[in-house]
Amino acid sequence: MIFSNDRNKLRLMYVHAWHKRCQNLPMDALEHMIADVIAMHPEYHALLSDEDQSLAFEESSEQGTSNPFLHLGMHLGLREQISTDRPAGIRAAYTKLVQRSGDVMESEHRMIACLLRTLQDAAGNEPDEQAYLECIHRIA
Repeated sequence: MIFSNDRNKLRLMYVHAWHKRCQNLPMDALEHMIADVIAMHPEYHALLSDEDQSLAFEESSEQGTSNPFLHLGMHLGLREQISTDRPAGIRAAYTKLVQRSGDVMESEHRMIACLLRTLQDAAGNEPDEQAYLECIHRIA
């Protein structure tokens, strides 16, 4: 389900994982991962506690609102890269950055900035893993 193109299904995964966390209900491994990332972002808790509001959410650059679902998804994607060490070396760079900063969320946010830049530079082509790792090594 996490690889679905259906926006509402994806959003409901976040909402349901957060609901289960808040209610101490059993969760599968993916729900735990999603809820852990949400827990790091209290600014999203109210939105994700309201299914209707989550489904209706629209990003607005005019209002200065970013897309919390994209942001949380970037954390999940980064964590998947770290768990599989793909691209090779990302796990070691992450460990070094977290040890140096002492802050998991700050470290992930800095790495996500590199990931976003790499994806934007790719412009629909294959992302440049080497440039991505170089960006991460610069911040680590």
